Amino acid sequence: MEVVKGDCLDAPSLAPVLEGVDTAYYLVHSMGAHGDFAEQDRQAARNFSEAARKAGVKQIVYLGGLGVDDPSGSELSEHLRSRHETGEILGEGGVPLVEFRASVILGSGSLSFELIRALTERLPVMICPRWVATPAQPIAVEDVIAYLAAALDLPEARGVMRFEIGGADRVSYGAIMREYAHQRGLRRLMIPVPVLTPHLSSLWLGLVTPVYARVGRELIEGMRNPTVVHGTAALETFTIRPLGLADAIRRALASEDRMFAETRWSDALSASGSTSSYGGARVGSRLVDSRACELAVSTAAAFGPIRRIGGASGWYWGNWLWG
Repeated sequence: MEVVKGDCLDAPSLAPVLEGVDTAYYLVHSMGAHGDFAEQDRQAARNFSEAARKAGVKQIVYLGGLGVDDPSGSELSEHLRSRHETGEILGEGGVPLVEFRASVILGSGSLSFELIRALTERLPVMICPRWVATPAQPIAVEDVIAYLAAALDLPEARGVMRFEIGGADRVSYGAIMREYAHQRGLRRLMIPVPVLTPHLSSLWLGLVTPVYARVGRELIEGMRNPTVVHGTAALETFTIRPLGLADAIRRALASEDRMFAETRWSDALSASGSTSSYGGARVGSRLVDSRACELAVSTAAAFGPIRRIGGASGWYWGNWLWG
């Protein structure tokens, strides 16, 4: 595997990234960026599409979002509208496009799943606005990956192929939280209220979840739109049969437990390349504290003290805790 750095907002940097590539996966969004994230998404998609065409890429595979404009007059949120617009721009650039549109992805790292998880973990009593009752069709992250991989085996792509993908169950966001709480052994009381604006919800989320207010607001705006599968093209084209809600959450939690148990020192957040002090973060349901700093010494010299931790040397603090 070769890692090549590129920036979708820096068009010239994409040429070496796409050199010799037949299929390019586009898994980019700018929702956490400062400024107009939708415009940054548009520019990034244009740059990538043009670079892919010039490099002779045979196919782009893009992961977007479900959702349609409500005939009653409720338009798509800016977040979902941007996801669709990105797919349209990628499809207009001359390179065949396979676009998968998904609802909530159940797995660590999914913003929507992390928001649902954080609310459920932190709030024994939840005041639930109307978006908690919105229907969705959550899908396990491993099923999403299976669809993305299966795109490689499609017949030679032409034009744009769009597939709506979702899990076996259509449920509300409240049902997702209740199932998560059940599997974590948590007792949660959910009290519905008639109205809670996205702005107020986002400020509240900024206090009780790791998702800061702006991203929370965009996510909640998207949660007012139903995100369910309307067509059968994905089931007819692929042999993948996605998991239901309970199995998907169970697999996500089991995968986190396994990965956490197998974590090495080099997998820590402090090994990610950041040189600033990092106060801590949640990894699944766990609070992980980490720090990073630069040392003007060789790798061997820096690793020496780590190798001496424990044993006859003891620990830096609280030896009795490690007995």
